[in-house]
Amino acid sequence: MTENDARAMVLDQVGSDGSAVLEALAGLVIEENGRQNLIAPASEKVIWARHVLDSIQLIGLAPAGWKTWLDIGTGGGFPGLAVAAVTSGEVVLVEPRKRRAEFLQRAAAVLALPNVRVAASKVEAVTVVADIISARAVASLEKLLPAAQHCATTSTAWILPRGQIGDDELDFLRSNWKGMFHVEPSVTDPRSAIVVATGVAPR
Repeated sequence: MTENDARAMVLDQVGSDGSAVLEALAGLVIEENGRQNLIAPASEKVIWARHVLDSIQLIGLAPAGWKTWLDIGTGGGFPGLAVAAVTSGEVVLVEPRKRRAEFLQRAAAVLALPNVRVAASKVEAVTVVADIISARAVASLEKLLPAAQHCATTSTAWILPRGQIGDDELDFLRSNWKGMFHVEPSVTDPRSAIVVATGVAPR
């Protein structure tokens, strides 16, 4: 996928105003990347395909009417800050690394996003209960689900980009957790998967 393809898909999904905010976000990330490693330097040239569109596609997997989105390990802003830039619900960005959390706070202020809240801690210390939980390849699912379970109810939708995922990982989830687990292909890379789960609870 080319950068032009990615830009066109984002424009189609969020419109010109949303694309303008995401353009500003991308610029902030690239500028800050010279000071701290937010994204791989090689991915700066493909930031729309690798990071922006890769984040925005998750919105289409979210149930309508959500009010609170919790993004674990937001890092340089993806997917959580990108989601907040083009939606009106509250988005809580969980980022335990101090400098990255400070960047997220500055970026939210520069982009005038009042719906953003930054939790500069590990998810285990977060007390938010969310309608949607996302985490972009932060940890293995067998570690992530128990760490964040206190932030969810059985109606919470988990939207988890994982890169490649094997049948053994899905089998482990289904053996140890109740709920509906299915896999959506990523629009940015057909080899990558997004695990979508609802009704999640320990067995």
